[in-house]
Amino acid sequence: MSQIFVSLAPIRICDLGGWSDTWFAKHGTVLNIAVSPYVECRMEVAEVPRWRERFYFTVDDYGDRYRIDPKNVIFDRHPLLEACVKAMPIPEGLDVEISLHSSIPGGSSTGTSAAVTVALLRALDCLTPGRLAPDELARKAHEVETVHLGQQSGIQDQLCSAYGGICFIEMDAYPHAKVTQLKIADKVRDELESRLSVIFLGRGHQSSSVHEEVIRGLVNGTSGDKLEPLRREAVTGRDALLAGDLTAFGEAMIRNTEAQANLHASLVSETARTIFDIAKQYGAIGWKVNGAGGDGGSVTILSGSNHFAQKAMLEEIKSLGNGIREIGIRLNADGVTVISG
Repeated sequence: MSQIFVSLAPIRICDLGGWSDTWFAKHGTVLNIAVSPYVECRMEVAEVPRWRERFYFTVDDYGDRYRIDPKNVIFDRHPLLEACVKAMPIPEGLDVEISLHSSIPGGSSTGTSAAVTVALLRALDCLTPGRLAPDELARKAHEVETVHLGQQSGIQDQLCSAYGGICFIEMDAYPHAKVTQLKIADKVRDELESRLSVIFLGRGHQSSSVHEEVIRGLVNGTSGDKLEPLRREAVTGRDALLAGDLTAFGEAMIRNTEAQANLHASLVSETARTIFDIAKQYGAIGWKVNGAGGDGGSVTILSGSNHFAQKAMLEEIKSLGNGIREIGIRLNADGVTVISG
């Protein structure tokens, strides 16, 4: 008889203080918001004789199904998924089938790869005694990207997906951090949820030479301490939400976006600027490039209190075409969760 586990991990938006959660920043402060749509990982597992062991991945969004050897993992098909299996070995005597799905457009700059990793690791965690705490799960997910795959990665995305809610992250020394989930009034939370919009910019974000240029400047000190304004807006944003002041929160979003542009003008693209101009015309009070910024990806907009103006704004943004569209979101309070049956 088989058992089914479904792991759901939220993505991240509106990351005030992003860029300061990296190895080259050394210390940082980030405020981000966990939201659905989720990354969904469905795992079906059954005990079998060792000679019948199998492990299959089905990657729904690519229409791909393939078998791997958990005892000899090779990073050749979907390295992120394979690295998770390498990081969390599978017990012997199991027949495992895992499928993954996300409705988020690829390259949305919403921490989707971190959510995939967190969702998969949480599912695999169900195969062994004990359960990883959110900080342990986030740390292992971060190690998958940085140690096993050798990629650049800050720590905020994994923490947000593991913890959920509105996360205030204080990194005293990379990668060690303290996470506080903000407790805001229900009325403020409901208003925030109804007024936030996430817009996909029509094409996926790709890390570029611009990012490498920014990193070189920060590492060599040629950019000065341009990360400090980003750290500061994370604190300002936290205080604004705790006070229930969405106007102040929106202002922090705008200042954070300009601080990103101060790292390199190309981090806030012309498409993003166009959308911000439309948002301003319809009374929006905040806007933020999600993630590190650059071409493609997505932005978060905080509308004013007039919901008719918000609807009209979204219609005009949609009329831009070129794949630009809204991604419907709901705030997530719980982080990654598992349903078993």
